Amino acid sequence: MPPLEKFGRFQPVELSDPSYERDHVRNLTFYSSALRGRADVSLFVPPGCETLSNVPIVLLLHGVYGSHWAWFLNGGAHSTAQQLIANGSIRRMLLVSPSDGLGGDGTGYLPQPDRNYEGWICEDVLGCVRELFPCTSPHGPVFISGLSMGGYGALRLGAKYAERFKGISAHSAVTRIVELDEFIRDPIDLAGMAPEEAEIMHWMCLNRDKLPPIRLDCGTEDNLFESNRVLHAELDRKNIQHHFVANSGDHSWPYWKAHISDTLLFFESILKTNC
Repeated sequence: MPPLEKFGRFQPVELSDPSYERDHVRNLTFYSSALRGRADVSLFVPPGCETLSNVPIVLLLHGVYGSHWAWFLNGGAHSTAQQLIANGSIRRMLLVSPSDGLGGDGTGYLPQPDRNYEGWICEDVLGCVRELFPCTSPHGPVFISGLSMGGYGALRLGAKYAERFKGISAHSAVTRIVELDEFIRDPIDLAGMAPEEAEIMHWMCLNRDKLPPIRLDCGTEDNLFESNRVLHAELDRKNIQHHFVANSGDHSWPYWKAHISDTLLFFESILKTNC
């Protein structure tokens, strides 16, 4: 093994061979300094991307118990994107679905003393993908979305790092970190963290002048519907622009599979407005 100083920032990197891929979904494993070890990402790389530049990156964050493959193998996000690209509804976008760092039943995408799950998403995943795929660019458009715990991650990280993202979309979001307790065995350790650090509204208010366009949706039969409605009302009270949609449905993959198209079309509308 060569000395560590000979490794690049994300080395060693293992990227799946495209000749073995299915439906243009690839898999990536690389070293993350934020996690102090290896971690996994699945990507949908639309055909034809290699001839383009400034291809948008869409981060898709999964929920508890999930991992990098969930948005594709349970939600069919790549199939939805391919259909929308084929009929001209959206441009080619690189869908990037990282694991949450695989701590416990779920990490909340929060920084911890031993593993920085926030830095993994916002620094390492974006940095490595941009290095490996020249069709993206260092300052190209990045969007963030997620479901359930990933919806919480998308709203919180999107608001905290508002200048890095062009749009935020959340499906069936956990709106307060304590809501995760009903889904996981052990509560996420918030010791040593400032009380406001984990609060979505703290970052929304702090960065209100920098926020990109925001949308959130939730099924009316979802146990999280009332908390999503409350977050919507809080954003309204603070005059923070956003779009909230109540749909029929519950907290399950059929709901998220049906509505990922709403997110991709929302991101396309932002790109068209900014062109």
